[in-house]
Amino acid sequence: MTIEATTRVVACPRCNALNRVPQARLVDDPKCGKCGAVLFAAHPLALDDASFHAHVERADLPVLVDFWAPWCGPCRMMAPQFEAAAAQLEPAVRLAKVDTEAQPALGGRFDIRSIPTLVLFRQGRELARQAGAMGAADIVRWTRQYL
Repeated sequence: MTIEATTRVVACPRCNALNRVPQARLVDDPKCGKCGAVLFAAHPLALDDASFHAHVERADLPVLVDFWAPWCGPCRMMAPQFEAAAAQLEPAVRLAKVDTEAQPALGGRFDIRSIPTLVLFRQGRELARQAGAMGAADIVRWTRQYL
């Protein structure tokens, strides 16, 4: 096996630095080589343009993004379910949230028409999309079917 096949490029949730982590060590609470932050905390990250670029487009770990808005009732109801799914899916998948009110360019770029909308990315490419609120078990099951 090559080094590329046995390592993952993971963006730091604090400083967005890219870190190479051996695949087998993803479950060992790896830390950022630049700032020392834990790379996985089993909580979704809030993304803006810069952090979206680092986590979704430059890192090679799959990323499940919840496009949401603070005024959206179903979005607020799904938030704890998405949090629970993060605890089950990390470190195999990074979970993140994009507030479409605060980051309208990202919502527009991905043609988000309804919220909440989940979009699963791998290496910057969209793998799957699902609109509507879901429970934690459904989020986990839906994500795993596309990986």
